[in-house]
Amino acid sequence: MVSILALLTYLAGAAVPAWLLYHFGSEAWYWHVLALLLALALGLAHLPPAFSLLAPELMVGFLFVFLMVWGIGGLFMLRPHRAKHA
Repeated sequence: MVSILALLTYLAGAAVPAWLLYHFGSEAWYWHVLALLLALALGLAHLPPAFSLLAPELMVGFLFVFLMVWGIGGLFMLRPHRAKHA
C-alpha cells in the first residue's frame, strides 16, 4: 500500500506541472532555472531524522519531482521571440 501511495504521489508530482505548462505555457527562463536549482538543493540536502516518516518524505519527494518537471519542461517549452520583418 505504501509503494502505491508513493507511486501516486510522484506521478502527481510529474502530472501537475506538466498540465500547468500545457495549460498556461512557460514563464520566463529564470523562474525555471530557479526551480531546477531549488529542486537540486532539496534533493541534495541532508534532511533531519524527523523527516524520515512517510508523510514528510512524500512531501519532499513531491516537491522535488514537481520542481524538476516544471523547471526542465519550462526550459524546453520556451520559444524565442522573433521580430516580424515588414
